[in-house]
Amino acid sequence: MEGELLAAIAGLVGLVTGVVAGLAFRISESSHSHTPDPAPQSSLPPGIAEVLAALPSSAVVLDSTDRVLRASSAARAYRLVSGDELVIGELLALARQVRRDGVIRETEIEVSVRRFGPDSTTFAVRVAPLGATGLILVLAEDQTERRRVEAVRRDFVANISHELKTPVGALSLLAETINDASDDPDAVRRFASRMKHEADRLTSLIQDLITLSRIQGAEPLSEPVEVAVDTVVEESLDAVRTAADTKNIELVSGGAEGVTVMGDEGLLITALRNLVANAVAYSPANTRVAVTVRTIDTTVEISVADQGIGIPPQDLERIFERFYRVDAARSRATGGTGLGLAIVKHIMTLHRGEVTVWSKEGEGSTFTLRLPRSETPEPPGSTATSDQEAAQ
Repeated sequence: MEGELLAAIAGLVGLVTGVVAGLAFRISESSHSHTPDPAPQSSLPPGIAEVLAALPSSAVVLDSTDRVLRASSAARAYRLVSGDELVIGELLALARQVRRDGVIRETEIEVSVRRFGPDSTTFAVRVAPLGATGLILVLAEDQTERRRVEAVRRDFVANISHELKTPVGALSLLAETINDASDDPDAVRRFASRMKHEADRLTSLIQDLITLSRIQGAEPLSEPVEVAVDTVVEESLDAVRTAADTKNIELVSGGAEGVTVMGDEGLLITALRNLVANAVAYSPANTRVAVTVRTIDTTVEISVADQGIGIPPQDLERIFERFYRVDAARSRATGGTGLGLAIVKHIMTLHRGEVTVWSKEGEGSTFTLRLPRSETPEPPGSTATSDQEAAQ
């Protein structure tokens, strides 16, 4: 009887132990099954934020769920990021590819991201993993301006090639013609005159190219000097007086006298001479070209008005472009290079000024140079003279 009791107690203890063990196992399993996955990294590794702040490119850091952890001000300004989302699908696809295989990717993309300005912006993109953190770095650098400059350079080279080819070809042809007409003195003189015209045109083109290349890449004048506007006007008119006399065009000047500006005298004479030369070239005979100087507060205005053929409204916005001609045939006939107004514009920019134009077909045009007026210093010696008088 006692053995049966002990066996029953032992069985009961075993049952309770089994139940407890089973419950413990199930609780343990339940605990493991509800343990959350490790949370994605929600902060940048030390030092990364400082590096991103120093980068000139637009920078975006994505976590493992494609959420934006950090975006530079440039990235938000270009509207690459909205809130904590990378909104450019092509960039997001690149980031996911890099996360999968860890391979750095570089490409160029073109997206419409600006409310104002160019219709689209070209970015050079580099997408890379940030070590073993699971974070992805997206760098995007605006290449729009570089693309524009490259296009302008290509057009410039093409235009130069064309412009140089025309007079060089003409000189070659005229030389052959003179050789064939060597027995005819009148023909030789006629063709020699044509050769001189083409040579002069080639010389003018080369000189304008040299001038434009010199001023186009120049920094603002570091040491400007005081320039008398009267001298600039006088020198400019004298330079084109012969051409004006040939067409019986009257050159007149007037307005304020004794005015000075700060700048480079030679460049300012070049700018005004180009405007006066254009006015003479595109004006009919027996007309007048007037140069007027006036001051408005701290600004000096030098206007060149003609009674010429005028400029069509659709061409007014483009006349300051290099090699742009309203009438290409007439420009070449007058010896124009297509660079004169571009040079004027760049000289004004160099002097922190501007050039504007008013024109009406059949009535004429008025080009105006606006420059900052130099401050008139106190006459030297005035203080010393006053001191001497006071001493006496």
